[in-house]
Amino acid sequence: MIVVEHDLTAPWEAVLMEPTAGNGTGVVVLAGSSGRVDRQRARLLAEQGFLALAIRWFGGPGQPAGICEVPLETFIAAVDLLRSRGAERVGILGVSKGAEAALLTAAYEPRVNAVVAVSPTSLVWCNVGPGLDGQQRPYRSSWTWRGKPLPFVPMDDSWQAAEQADGPVAIRGCYELSERTYARRLDAAAIPVEKASADILLVAGGDDAMWPSLRYAEQLAARRRAADAPVHMVTRSDAGHRPRFPGEGPAAPSKTFVYGGTARSDALLGEAAWDPILDLIHPGQTKANSR
Repeated sequence: MIVVEHDLTAPWEAVLMEPTAGNGTGVVVLAGSSGRVDRQRARLLAEQGFLALAIRWFGGPGQPAGICEVPLETFIAAVDLLRSRGAERVGILGVSKGAEAALLTAAYEPRVNAVVAVSPTSLVWCNVGPGLDGQQRPYRSSWTWRGKPLPFVPMDDSWQAAEQADGPVAIRGCYELSERTYARRLDAAAIPVEKASADILLVAGGDDAMWPSLRYAEQLAARRRAADAPVHMVTRSDAGHRPRFPGEGPAAPSKTFVYGGTARSDALLGEAAWDPILDLIHPGQTKANSR
């Protein structure tokens, strides 16, 4: 399928991937804490017939340098753009902090039809990096809605990595310690996925070394089921934080973080999730592709 790329500079840096034979569905693509415009994943989705929009949601002009009090309206503007380009159905696919943003956006914006949350959290966490004021402390929420910060869980800075300081570290333990330290804040900081009218798919690996995304996915699913709301899960016990979809290849190694899993287990989780993802964003998509 031929895909036309449109580079955008307003209201944020972005790339819009437009298939010549679209299926009437759009998808917003959100990377995690790298902050990058995920062109490769957007193209992968566009080749399936989706109008795919990958945006830079922090670190660009007029945006906070870190994930600090990022307005959820940022993502609603992306939904608006896809709607304006003719998308009758819109999904959001987010990874890690991008999954946190996707789930929250769907909880507050009923026009989001589908969410794919890859390596998600069930909680709103504090800022990662500085805000518009250039400050990182004291901790603040990662997100705002209508100008008000959402309740969040801070990090417990007393945590120390077990690994050597000169190598990549697994920071899952920091999140687990912070949950214990700030246990009284967990209920208020829980992502209210039961309010979302979107259909939701959660993709998580049990060997995630960044944060316990499989446990978080189970918590999110429990909230949805308690509200009699649809939810789907694709999991793999030996996969890590970075599942890879067919055609993407292994994730690049990091000098900073240990992500867990292996290239094979991450690819197998991504492969298992691919058809459910396509069907969630555009029901009947995999059947259409098989004809």
